[in-house]
Amino acid sequence: MPAMFIAFLFPLVLFSSVIIGAVASLLFYLSPNELLQAFTSAETWFALRLTLSSSLISLIASLFLGIPSAYVLARYRFAGKVVLETLLDLPMVTPPLVAGLGLLFLLGRNNPVGHTLNNLGVEVLFTPLAIIVAQTYVATSVIARSAQATFSQQDTEYRHMAMTLGLSSGWTFILVELPMAAKGLVAAIILGWARALGEFGATLMIAGATRMYIETLPVAVYLSISSGESELAVACAVILLALAFLLLIGIRLVNTAYSTVRIRHVEYSV
Repeated sequence: MPAMFIAFLFPLVLFSSVIIGAVASLLFYLSPNELLQAFTSAETWFALRLTLSSSLISLIASLFLGIPSAYVLARYRFAGKVVLETLLDLPMVTPPLVAGLGLLFLLGRNNPVGHTLNNLGVEVLFTPLAIIVAQTYVATSVIARSAQATFSQQDTEYRHMAMTLGLSSGWTFILVELPMAAKGLVAAIILGWARALGEFGATLMIAGATRMYIETLPVAVYLSISSGESELAVACAVILLALAFLLLIGIRLVNTAYSTVRIRHVEYSV
């Protein structure tokens, strides 16, 4: 066995052991009966429903914002493109609390944006709508950058061929480019949804943390730990862990299905 393999295997085993230890400590912190009681509590179910509903709405909004943005950045060259790409990266690298603070000032009544919304009767701050705003803010960046990488890897000859045959640029995008990008886009959607599900810092800043009102699963963990209710915190954390695991399985299944389709396509071509 090569010495380099053994030397480089140690950090992998060490970090994997830490991950397993952290997950196991969480899963076995409570007895099965205590965990079941925490799972069936009204607060846990409220947090789960709010998390799923808000994250799905945020995901739809992020797709409307992220996919067109990704396509423009992948297909066209224009002045200021590098600046826009850098701006899209900011939500991914900015600390969530800092992002939330910026949104708080943007949507506050002393800001023209917040003042205008207030005059229109739209209350955002410290309402469930603020949860969607925070989740959309962070998820759009993930989806846009992942989708941009997918579109950039496409062979543009297919696009040119479709337009030569008479398809408009819009129909070419819908009938040719979107199907070709399906694998990457599904992965981007899953990653964006995962980011929305786990959003906490920005939500805390612009929506607050109120039991049975502004209480997503991450907020429920925070509130429960703050008040010493470890059972509820563990239950919500386990649900988040299970959702993350399912999303990871989803990405693996997409990759496997895509690879299988490509292999069959090659076999039929031969």
